[in-house]
Amino acid sequence: MKLFICVLLILLAYLLGNISPSTLIGKMKGVDIKKEGSGNAGTTNALRVLGAKAGVLTFALDILKGFIAVWLALQFSTFYCACICVIAVMLGHIWPVIYKFKGGKGVATAIGATLAINPIVTLVVTAFSLGTIAVTKKVSIGSLLAAVIYPIATFIFMRKFFPFALIICLIIIIKHRENIRRLKKGEEKNITVKKEK
Repeated sequence: MKLFICVLLILLAYLLGNISPSTLIGKMKGVDIKKEGSGNAGTTNALRVLGAKAGVLTFALDILKGFIAVWLALQFSTFYCACICVIAVMLGHIWPVIYKFKGGKGVATAIGATLAINPIVTLVVTAFSLGTIAVTKKVSIGSLLAAVIYPIATFIFMRKFFPFALIICLIIIIKHRENIRRLKKGEEKNITVKKEK
């Protein structure tokens, strides 16, 4: 029975990850987010294509869905089931079945999911990431540095989550392959926000 509940929670986490705020907000504005800007259904592209309000709302809702997916697992199953749900909700966001496996890069969803696991570590790493973005004006640098620092912080403060933190790190690096190539060439664009009328 416990295994059945855990499997259901993992499936629910994946399906929650499928919810794409940027896609839904874009549709309400008559914009297909996957055909504009970078074509990515995440916060950065929402800022670029839909504006500040849509970008902030996308960021908040992606965090929320990640948090809910893992919080539910912590309430109704084991810690390790919740850890698997962290990965499941990220995969649901990045490769959503309802959007033909075309989603975002998983950073905001990972923030929400790991907030439920260890809020202090997540908040510190997120603050560092946002500070890096503010200085460099490049979201990819902040995201990649956070992805690398997070497993190190987890190893120090919450070692039992370390293997899952490594998986999160690898997923985010893989999803930022093109950004890494552009950074090496000096072609990565600064963060931009569409001016709303």
